[in-house]
Order: sequence, then structure tokens, then C-alpha cells
Amino acid sequence: MRVFAIADPHLSSQNPKPMDVFGPGWEGHPEAFFEGWRRVVGPDDLVIVAGDISWAMRLDEALPDLRAIAELPGRKVLIRGNHDYWWPSISRLRAALPAGMYAIQNDSLVIDGVAVAGTRGWLVPGSPEYTEQDEKIYKREVERLRLSLESLKGKSFDHLIVALHFPPTGPDGSPTGFTDLIEQYEPDAVVYGHLHGAENTWLLTNWKGIPLHLVAADYLHFKPKLVLQV
Repeated sequence: MRVFAIADPHLSSQNPKPMDVFGPGWEGHPEAFFEGWRRVVGPDDLVIVAGDISWAMRLDEALPDLRAIAELPGRKVLIRGNHDYWWPSISRLRAALPAGMYAIQNDSLVIDGVAVAGTRGWLVPGSPEYTEQDEKIYKREVERLRLSLESLKGKSFDHLIVALHFPPTGPDGSPTGFTDLIEQYEPDAVVYGHLHGAENTWLLTNWKGIPLHLVAADYLHFKPKLVLQV
């Protein structure tokens, strides 16, 4: 089995929102997203979709986008992004998801020996726009990642992938609560999205030897990135 990751599909089938207004990197979207996926992912593969899945505001509006992803090859694991306003309670979401599609929230999942844990993440201390309100959300998201990783106790797995929507560090690359947990659990890889355009200039590719993968769709030219092969 191969494990791929991609973030930021930013689909909007119900209320179309053209993404090419955000720059040339989005030309051909959303067709390029589906085409890129089909080119590399097989039916037995696993794909982590690391947030900002749909521009929808309600679950019923997001379901056509979720179904379109579900129809693509492979099994899918979703985490929430900062623009996924449609994401309801996890029980309601899981009841609505198509077959072969899973969502993580404060817990984890093991598929064919590969464990996936994660959370949305948030702005971290040291970010230029960081505020007192961000501090509360940041601490809450660190706790959610801790809960997700702790839920692996008692589960049997051979490999671990940590999925975030926001990067685990800020622009200065300093340690955060997220990197503390990454060091503690030593995953095979960490995937994240959220960064677009010029922001990519400060991305890190590893944290103390642990691979960090930026998998924002526009950064990958809409082709899911292979992060693990087992």
C-alpha cells in the first residue's frame, strides 16, 4: 500500500468559487485536482486529505464535494481545515460520509498497519499575526493532537503519519507544542497544507530528522504526494 497526501482542494460544486483569482497556481482548478489524483493514486492506496476540503457552509452543501472525492481511487482520511465551516459534529459527519472515507477528530485510525493521527492545528507563537485569541485556539489544537496520538495506545500498527492543516512551526522554525508531540511520537512523516504562494519560501522539510511534507494542492500542482510506501 502507498500513502499519499494532499490538502486544500477548496472545492465548491454547489456555489462555485473560482480559485484562479488567487493566482496562476490555481489555473485549471478544480478539474486539475481530480485529474492529478487519478494519475497517481490506485484503488488500494490511502490518501490523507489535510483540510480546506470545501468552501461550503453546511454539510448538505459539502456532501457533493465529499462524494466527488469519494469516487476517486483509494481510501480517504479527512482532517478539518480552517475554511471547513461545514464540518459538523464528528458523529454526524461520519454517519454521512461515503464508503471508504474516514474523518479524524480527537482520535486516530489504523488502515493496513498505517496509523493516521492529527488535527487542524493553528497559528503558532512567533507568527506575525498571532494574538491573544490565537493563543487559546493554539493550545486547544495542541491538546487535540495529544488526544489523537494518545488514542493510538492499545492499537497495533507499523507506521504512523501525523496530519495537520496548519504547519507545525511558524516562519522562524522555532519549537511549538505540535513539534513537541511530533518528537515524542516520532511519526514516519508529518503532512500539512494551508500555505500558498510566497509563504512557501519558509517551509521546513524536516523536524529533527522527521520528514515534513507541505501538501497544499497548488504547491503540488494538484498531484497527491507519496509520503509512505509499505
